[in-house]
Amino acid sequence: MLQGAYTAMITPFQNGQVDFDRLRANVDFQIDHGIDGLVPVGTTGECPTLSHEEHRDVIKAVVEQAAGRVKVIAGTGSNSTTEALNLTKHAKEVGADAALMVNPYYNKPNQEGLYRHFVHIADTVDIPIVLYNIPGRTNITMEAATVARLGKHPNIVAIKEATGSCDMTSEIKQLTDLTVISGDDSLTLPLMSIGGAGVISVLSNLIPDKIKALTSSALAGNFSEALKHHNDIFPLCKACLTLATNPITIKTAMAICGKDTGELRLPLCEMPLKPKAQLEDLLREHGIK
Repeated sequence: MLQGAYTAMITPFQNGQVDFDRLRANVDFQIDHGIDGLVPVGTTGECPTLSHEEHRDVIKAVVEQAAGRVKVIAGTGSNSTTEALNLTKHAKEVGADAALMVNPYYNKPNQEGLYRHFVHIADTVDIPIVLYNIPGRTNITMEAATVARLGKHPNIVAIKEATGSCDMTSEIKQLTDLTVISGDDSLTLPLMSIGGAGVISVLSNLIPDKIKALTSSALAGNFSEALKHHNDIFPLCKACLTLATNPITIKTAMAICGKDTGELRLPLCEMPLKPKAQLEDLLREHGIK
């Protein structure tokens, strides 16, 4: 069920509140430009600063606006197993197609703790689960052996791989047939060349058609064409990672192009003027408006 280009959606804000009109418009923009699926309230959606009520409301709004036109994978992870379980139950209740569940952060469980966390939720809620390995945010890495062990559960269907290591993907593919999908735009093509199925993309908030073109080419086995797309978008991929913390760069880019207010919630704040000017130049060079 999980292949191609999925968008890790931003959460739009207006005067400190979730802008649900803009959120719904963003859903339509994504679908109109060929995206395969939507992932609300992940890292890019500023989930740490959404209240639980806002978190639930955003998932519900995206599911309702998508209206079955594309798959919706709801971010439901937490460092509290009980909290993650409740969010996952809600995602199931409102009709999400799957749940994206990040490794518990801050409390640093060991590999057995990670296994028990995800299995408990998979045993309790009958919804496909996508694991999410991103040590840069969680300060813990789920080992390939643990991923393979979890992959034996029928409700655990995929992993979003954002360790920055192609070796990790190769190790996972050696041990299990679990679907691997990239969590880094710049590594989409490398990971797909060794068995990855696509990307949950930040950059596709702005250029869904270009991200979809890359994944479609790679899935068709046309890696020379996919490489052209990769080279075209790579400067933007790099900018998203280096100019500021995600989602500051992508929200700023969307504001420049008139697709969002660019508003963030503290402790995230606006991009300084120098990197913002660099971003404006880059968008201009790529003809993105």
